[in-house]
Amino acid sequence: MSKQSGRGRVAGLPDWDRCAVMGVVNVTPDSFSDGGRWFDTTAAVKHGLGLVAEGADLVDVGGESTRPGATRVDEAEELKRVVPVVRGLAAEGVVVSVDTMRASVAAQALAAGARLVNDVSGGLADPAMIPVVAETGAPFVVMHWRGFLQGDAVHGAYADAVAEVVDELHARVEAVLAGGVAPDRIVVDPGLGFSKEAEHDLALLAHLDRLRALGHPLLVAASRKRFLGRVLAGPEGAPPPARERDAATAAVSALAAQAGAWAVRVHEVRATADAVRVARAVEGARTPGGAPGTDSAEGAR
Repeated sequence: MSKQSGRGRVAGLPDWDRCAVMGVVNVTPDSFSDGGRWFDTTAAVKHGLGLVAEGADLVDVGGESTRPGATRVDEAEELKRVVPVVRGLAAEGVVVSVDTMRASVAAQALAAGARLVNDVSGGLADPAMIPVVAETGAPFVVMHWRGFLQGDAVHGAYADAVAEVVDELHARVEAVLAGGVAPDRIVVDPGLGFSKEAEHDLALLAHLDRLRALGHPLLVAASRKRFLGRVLAGPEGAPPPARERDAATAAVSALAAQAGAWAVRVHEVRATADAVRVARAVEGARTPGGAPGTDSAEGAR
């Protein structure tokens, strides 16, 4: 664990002295959140650099929507979307994560400069993924996943969501370790919104300590998700559209940072960047002699 934050350190990545902020670049025409806005290499790279300017510590580039009912793109199209953007951002010194379920995309993105593989299937969608990650030594996000969001998989059934997600993630981490990925390069993610209803997502957020007890750094990806729309709508109202959930996302980011998350994954960076820095300052104020100030020029805004 990092001496200063206790959030865990991911080998091969910077050791941020607070919850890190992962900005999202969707190079897709059909993302639930911002599909089509950055569906061009130049625009996507510019957007990623803008996220860094607003306080993102790393940028997650994906070329395939994982929203419920989304049709998978073929391998060639995903490569065409993702690799040039990864290369462009890495060339500018950005810490880049690649969001993919395909081993071939992960391998080419890593060759183009990506430093982290974020696979929402935790290596289950492509049997070649774990060998590729193990061979390259890349850090790897293992997300809780019960299959592609089609049919019955969209709505998960749980007797105890927290216990089942923890147990299933533990089993998956063991499989990834057995496949040769080093323990200090594994990040876990509860998979908010994936085969889960709002009550499941909220329960997981309320018990992030149980997920951290798995012994690996924790990534929380709540940004603009359906459960936030349900919370904001109340019992009778219609959920606000995805892009009107950013304040709620920043609230979750502050809670996750306070609970010891290693990073939060968000579409709108500025509010979350401020939220995690405030959480760090409060954390520092609890420690005798702790510095409640900021950790970078960004915090001086």
